[in-house]
Amino acid sequence: MLKEAWTLAIESLSWIELKGLSERLALVRASTQLGIEDADALKLAYKLVCETLRRKNLIDRFINKVLTPDSLSNYSLGVKAFLRLYVYQTRIEAKSGKIDIDGASRIVGTARSILGWKELHPIEEYLGLLLTKPLEIVYEGLSDEEKIGISTFNQTWFVKYCFKLLGRAETLKLLENTAKPPPTYIRINTLKATEEDIIKKLEAERIKIQKVKGLEHVYKVLKTNKPLVKTTSFHTGLFYVQDKASCFAVKAANPQSGMTVMDVCAAPGAKTTYIAQLMKNKGQIFSIDYSKRRIGVWREEIRRMGVKNATPVVADALSSLPLKIKADLLFLDPPCTSTGAFGKFPSAKWRISRRSVDKMAEIQWKMLKNCASLVKVGGFLVYSTCSITVEENEMLIERFLKHYPDFVLTEIASSLGFPGLRGLSACRRLYPHIHECNGFFIAKLERKN
Repeated sequence: MLKEAWTLAIESLSWIELKGLSERLALVRASTQLGIEDADALKLAYKLVCETLRRKNLIDRFINKVLTPDSLSNYSLGVKAFLRLYVYQTRIEAKSGKIDIDGASRIVGTARSILGWKELHPIEEYLGLLLTKPLEIVYEGLSDEEKIGISTFNQTWFVKYCFKLLGRAETLKLLENTAKPPPTYIRINTLKATEEDIIKKLEAERIKIQKVKGLEHVYKVLKTNKPLVKTTSFHTGLFYVQDKASCFAVKAANPQSGMTVMDVCAAPGAKTTYIAQLMKNKGQIFSIDYSKRRIGVWREEIRRMGVKNATPVVADALSSLPLKIKADLLFLDPPCTSTGAFGKFPSAKWRISRRSVDKMAEIQWKMLKNCASLVKVGGFLVYSTCSITVEENEMLIERFLKHYPDFVLTEIASSLGFPGLRGLSACRRLYPHIHECNGFFIAKLERKN
């Protein structure tokens, strides 16, 4: 099992670096490519990948310090992945501080059997140093912001950005929170059975949950004996694994039975299935996404969750959307930098730069403009992201309100979250270190005459 897990982890990290895939998608591709289906191996590999990526800047700086004048960039994807995993498991996961030579030797032996001794031979002289050199060498010659970035596992630009946005004390709490994944939440699906009956079935599968206050059908997972997606209750559509913040965004939209709703950037289906649930499968939902592959996943989720009132539309919201009808409610959850979800998706931390924020805001602006005309008078447009940046959120809504005076911000009736920044108190913000979920922004706008 150990060899299979390490094989998967090395291959997954290689795919992530080569193609910029997410952790989960890289693991799926690696397991399919290698034909590895062992649940324990998959679970261990996913942990190794996520926890190594979470600390990538510290790990890479430490390796490069030890390799000097050589560099990590001079080696193959497989060797780079091994070195990162090796440092994580021997120096970071081993919290006792003691050097485990036998454990390190077993890891090296496993890597030789995966990559071959010829591939590993050039870096074997460094393995002892990586095992014994003090990790503190990573802080040599760094500024205050750079040290905080290394110690909290974040890029320096993001540290500086958050200092300006939230102040030093709050930023430190936020950044330290990115070093751990958020809690897991599920949404119980009352389209399939009553909430009480579903809870009994979850208890029978030894899934321990706790009700989230202020959100219908949403529960925090306290304990489960096996992966949630491997349970019978999941496969029969009794629940959806969905973050609390995402559920709150749908609840804030307040979809009602009989409405015509458009869910833009809808795949893989979390929002559509909750909207349908709150509408009790009555009315119409048009779920729009640019990707045929993602719409394929959406179809599976719709079937699993028992949704009957949703229609898929393959279209790009960056272009004019091919719909002649007007919506009572349009929900836009566009691509974003995911700066509020670094705890859940650690690889996202290293894919973006400060320039990415402005580029993403322009994409979101184009989508928002294309959606405006599809909302009927008296209807609502709900905009949300899992980013904490003002450029993708408040500043975008300010820009929208200037260009579209027939829209006005409306209050979101909930005590969950904090008011928006820049005076947009009708918007809502959630922060990972405060609300135990992904960082999120939600704005609700009504179209007037």
